Amino acid sequence: MDTYTMAAAGLPALGWALHGGLLWRRLATARRDPLTGLHTRAGWTTRAEHLLAKNANALVLLVDLDDFKAINDTHGHAAGDAVLIATAGRLADWCGRHGIAARLGGDEFAAIVAHPAHTAGLFTLRTALDEPVEHHGHVLRVSASVGHCHRDHLPVPSLTDALSAADASMYAAKGHGRRNTH
Repeated sequence: MDTYTMAAAGLPALGWALHGGLLWRRLATARRDPLTGLHTRAGWTTRAEHLLAKNANALVLLVDLDDFKAINDTHGHAAGDAVLIATAGRLADWCGRHGIAARLGGDEFAAIVAHPAHTAGLFTLRTALDEPVEHHGHVLRVSASVGHCHRDHLPVPSLTDALSAADASMYAAKGHGRRNTH
């Protein structure tokens, strides 16, 4: 076989390899929120289900920013983006290497921590999430409602049930006013 024939035969393989690489990157990108870098719901769910199934001490969280619309309306969407980015970073830092954080959409976040004893407590998380965010010379007041559910409080350890319980806990926190964790 001459060099030309070998090169021609290799081109389709090279094309498929490039196509596969591009497809892999697109899938990985689709699993990450482009603004915050956190996992999206799709990218987070499978990992969260795995952590929940394997860790009897797992803790599932839902976080919702309080009065987020007011930040966007008063200071603009760039300021809102700065708050979302700061919140994502604070949540990811709190999870550390023992958990996974996600942006579910809008101003809603979720996290699961496999070994909550290795992280700071929920009070520490709430305090971090309530820290002001600076944006173009403005100090933006931020607060979040945090709901949680321990795996061992569930009759059946499913992610759907854990998220429902964390959601109920989060809305109970909202009912107690701003800057609350329930």
